[in-house]
Amino acid sequence: MKSSKHMKSMTFQDIFNLAIQKGIENDFRSKHDIDRVLKRHTEEYQKLEGPDKDAYDTEKLHNPYSDTRILNGNPKVRVRKVLVGIDMEPSELLLAKQLGDIDLVIAHHPEGIGLAGLDEVMEYQVDIMAQYGVPVNVAQHLLHERIEEVNRGISPINHNRAVDIARMLGINYMCVHTPTDNMVAQFLRKRLEQNNEIYYVKDVLDVLKAIPEYAQAMKHKAGPTLFAGKPSNRAGRVALTELTGGTEGSAEMYERLAQAGIGTIVGMHMSENHTKAVRKAHVNAVIAGHMSSDSLGMNLFLDELEKQGVEIVAVSGLTRFSRVSGAQQ
Repeated sequence: MKSSKHMKSMTFQDIFNLAIQKGIENDFRSKHDIDRVLKRHTEEYQKLEGPDKDAYDTEKLHNPYSDTRILNGNPKVRVRKVLVGIDMEPSELLLAKQLGDIDLVIAHHPEGIGLAGLDEVMEYQVDIMAQYGVPVNVAQHLLHERIEEVNRGISPINHNRAVDIARMLGINYMCVHTPTDNMVAQFLRKRLEQNNEIYYVKDVLDVLKAIPEYAQAMKHKAGPTLFAGKPSNRAGRVALTELTGGTEGSAEMYERLAQAGIGTIVGMHMSENHTKAVRKAHVNAVIAGHMSSDSLGMNLFLDELEKQGVEIVAVSGLTRFSRVSGAQQ
């Protein structure tokens, strides 16, 4: 860690802005496509009147990731030390208060309005599927049914529980979800595309197992595994369809991916219903691991903070590997 005399200074707002910037840089969509979405939101907002306009989520006018938010605190505060984890809920917020020298708490999984709006970011999956050859109209139809299902599922959740605790404790608090999921997705895509030796499904698994976060997860029985297919199966064309875009998409998409020429998908996690569907479609499914994949994405983002002299304290399922200092926490 650099001495405080040489440390650069970042504000809470700087860190949040950097998260959005990194998300856009690693998005599967073009900047033009993202701007098109933001423009649509602006036009939607301008047409509203009265209570509907007052209640509109104006963050959507400039932030393409509804699940990434400043949840509480002073955006102008200078940040020297952050407490970061996958799920930063009341217990972790109490820990931050007890530690006493934490300037900002960063959660990966969304809380508050970020959790309530998780379904809104799922539209992004339409673009990902289209890039892998699924007709956009088909992807949109199938995904919209799943988006409605997710919306109903998150509707009764106590979204603001952790945010209320942060407010009572006076803790600066944010969540960064899709941007770091984008970072892990692009990181893995480059690793797989640069490897000319991938022929079997085992070769895909070997690429993952060589990455520190996944190697560590294997020691805890949570490393990369096959949910569908065999290591000796031909991998075919590999698609990273289950790594970003909010949460699990439509189970009916696997048949369409198979028709588009996809032989293997790589994801973070997969429900039993989706596992049955991917097997029925004769597509291999490599599940890299949830906490390990989230850790990788967060680490890539946290490296950017470390470069600016911010001290990182990792908790709550985050396995910290620094690609700046080479240290493991």
